[in-house]
Amino acid sequence: MTAELGNLKGYDPFADTEDNDGSGAGIQGGLIHIRIQQRNGRKTLTTVQGIHPKFDLKKLARVCKKFNCNGTVVEHPEYGEVIQLQGDKREAMNSFLSEVGIASSDLIKVHGF
Repeated sequence: MTAELGNLKGYDPFADTEDNDGSGAGIQGGLIHIRIQQRNGRKTLTTVQGIHPKFDLKKLARVCKKFNCNGTVVEHPEYGEVIQLQGDKREAMNSFLSEVGIASSDLIKVHGF
């Protein structure tokens, strides 16, 4: 009977996602991609992809609305959850992510024209 209870040991599914490297670059592991997409005419969308899932993207989108634009979180089939902002806000997002400490500037890649 006690041998069967050995299988009931606790398992932490998030044990491998802890940040213990001490790099000081926040908890961001991979690259953050900031892209711009042309809509129609002069209208553009800025998308931010690759932010660590530990951050609440909806709260980040709400804070990003202070850049004088509207923002939302969209489920992209290839990239997962992506923050979408109206207008060309690449530089504002780049400086915001660096200043807040979500990612260092070498982990942020800005794409576009």
